[in-house]
Order: sequence, then structure tokens, then C-alpha cells
Amino acid sequence: MELPAALRQAVDAQLQGVALADLQRASGILSRRYRAETRDGKWHLSDELAAHAYLAARLPATFAAVTSALQHAADIIPDFAPRSHLDIGAGPGTALWAASAVWTEIETSLLLEGSNAIRAVGEKLSAHAPVADVQWRAADVTTGLKDAKAAELVTLAYVLDELNEPARQQLIAQLWNLTEGMFVIVEPGTPAGWQRILDARAQLQALGAHIAAPCTHSQACAVQTPDWCHFSRRVARSKIHRLTKEADVPWEDEKFSYLAVSRQPVSLSGQRVLMQPKTGGGKVIAKLCSTDGQVAEHLITKRDKDLFGQARRADWGDLIGEE
Repeated sequence: MELPAALRQAVDAQLQGVALADLQRASGILSRRYRAETRDGKWHLSDELAAHAYLAARLPATFAAVTSALQHAADIIPDFAPRSHLDIGAGPGTALWAASAVWTEIETSLLLEGSNAIRAVGEKLSAHAPVADVQWRAADVTTGLKDAKAAELVTLAYVLDELNEPARQQLIAQLWNLTEGMFVIVEPGTPAGWQRILDARAQLQALGAHIAAPCTHSQACAVQTPDWCHFSRRVARSKIHRLTKEADVPWEDEKFSYLAVSRQPVSLSGQRVLMQPKTGGGKVIAKLCSTDGQVAEHLITKRDKDLFGQARRADWGDLIGEE
């Protein structure tokens, strides 16, 4: 997956003239903070250089993850066509670009972001977005929702990892109250990120939310540690992306966990692919999450012609089969 052409061109313009050595140094600092899930009261994106490093090193991957999560949700509820969008902890506007790529009907988007540095960059990028009415607001995720209006689509991407548990619970409850249609949460595809998704899933179900994706059921999650539910999307690296990360290969795999819930009941069917299927020798081995709440590896052979064809073409996170 690649960035949309308009976004890629806007990012290139923002990075023009920024020294590569500075981007590499700032990218390394960001990477260490994200991996350690550092919570020291400071913004990860605290200055312009950190914001630029995020554009070069992290935006392609987070865009791919958020877009994939939203597309999976859209596939489950094909009649959902949101016109309004609310995003919290917006960063450079990643969810704006992802949501507008999945739902071209979006007309308005309100983006809340507390970091002045990344918000300033995001405002410049969003001038090129296909959404007609984009508004930015300087707001902390834990205190800035007082005057926010409800929206048909609400997104929260790569934010919960920066909050403690009480703050997470409060934010999720507030955002569900602001959700008119669908609420989508995306987190890093780590065991800790998955646990935050599980916690949010339980809280939202208790509040009356209907599971849309990725689960094919509303029962307790059957995935057991040391395993965890996550997905992967391959990201094409641009030249500046590769140089900033000092990487050799022209791609990377972004692992993410996500949850989509709806105000309306959702008809769940099929089986979700939880790992990239293994193919060869006229068979496919796929780990699937089914509507009965079970997770298991399945051996699919040519005898099951339709399912075999689907499984061979399936990517991590896809739905196959009808039950």
C-alpha cells in the first residue's frame, strides 16, 4: 500500500530542505519512545523536526493500518456511508486521509490534536485532502471533547497507548457517546496493543455497542496468550522513507490491532483470516476466527473448491467463506 498521490506530494513538499541526518536522528528517538510506550508527560511529536520525522518514517505505515481497518469495517457494513467524521489525537491527519479513501461521501471532518507541531503540519497536508470541510482544533484527548459534536464516523488511531487505564476508559465512553454510526479504534499490533483493544471491546459491549470487525462474533475472544489478535499490511517505502529509517528493503510490514463497533446491529458471517495463509502442495493452511467464537487452524484442500480459491487469494485480515 502507498500514500495517495496528493498526500505523498504534500509530504514531499513539507520535507523539502530538511537534512536527512536530522530526520534519521529524530526518527530514532521517535521509534524508541513508541516501542517503549513512553509516558513521561511530553508529546512524542514535540517539535517541528519530530513532526517531519513522523511524516517520513511513520505516516506511510499508520496510513496503511488505519485504511485497512476502515476498509474491513466498510466491507462488513456496505450501506454505511458517513458524511461526518471526528478524529481524536489526529497527528498529521492520518485518519482523515484514510477515511476519505474508504468513504468518498465524507463532507466534514473535525480533527483534535494537542501537539502544536504535528497539528501545524497536519493542517498544511489537509489542505490537499478530498474532504470539503476540514476543521482542526487544539485539544488534549483527555479534556478537549466538551464542545465536540457527534459524528457518523469516529476514529481513534494510535492514541490509547499514550494514556493510563482510567483515562482510556473515560475517553472511550465519551467517544461512544459522540458516535452516531461507527467507532473505530486502531492500536499497534503488539500484545499490549491487543490487550487495550480487548479492554475497549468489553467496555463498548457493556455500553451497548455492536461488534462489526474484526471479530466475526460477539462472544469472548478465543485467542489465548502467548498469541494475540493482530493483522499486517505491507507498506511500500518511498526513497525518503527508506533513507530516514536507514533500511535496505523497499517495503515494511506494519502490524496493527483494531476494533470497529456500530450503533446498529451487524450481521456477522464468514471467517476472518488471523495470519497470512500458508499455501503449497495443493492445500492452504489458514488460521481462522469463526462466527461460533472459535479460533483454529484449518486445512483447506481443492476438494472445497470455493473456499480453497478464496483462501489462496486471501491476505491477513480478510474474510473468507460464508457460514
